[in-house]
Amino acid sequence: MQHIRVTAYNSAWPAAYEKEAQQIRKALDGLLVEIHHIGSTAVPGLMAKPVIDILPVVRDIEMVDARNPAMEALGYECMGEFGIPGRRYFRKGGNDRTHQVHVFAADSREEINRHLAVRDYLRAHPNVAAEYGRLKAALAARFPEDIDGYCDGKDGFVKRLEAVALHWMQKDAGK
Repeated sequence: MQHIRVTAYNSAWPAAYEKEAQQIRKALDGLLVEIHHIGSTAVPGLMAKPVIDILPVVRDIEMVDARNPAMEALGYECMGEFGIPGRRYFRKGGNDRTHQVHVFAADSREEINRHLAVRDYLRAHPNVAAEYGRLKAALAARFPEDIDGYCDGKDGFVKRLEAVALHWMQKDAGK
């Protein structure tokens, strides 16, 4: 059973992302358009589960499946769409997960923008990031072995955060 652990921000997370991104770039060579560090570990100062989230953007999502052996060689478990149509999801570390990779095609702008908007909004609004971190820590303490309870507890906050962040991103893009 997975124990939910939220920790203080670790300044080593960006380097851990860069190291893994280099390997993923090789595994997805020829398909990759861009790659991003997303999620809470991409926001300086934000408390987080110590899992590096990575968002590679590719030209053709269907061609990613042929790269499953290369991702497996890096220690990833290939999960297919895993509940989100048009995504390829990979996880590393089993119950002690260290990395998650969410691959989208370049034309999946809504999904890509959602992740980038939240990351960038939290980076630009440390007070909101701190509030989110406190919520996650409280939920991890309340639901230490109940990932559904933890996720359900964050759901309302995350949905509001996404809406605000997307609006902020669109407004900022119009400048």
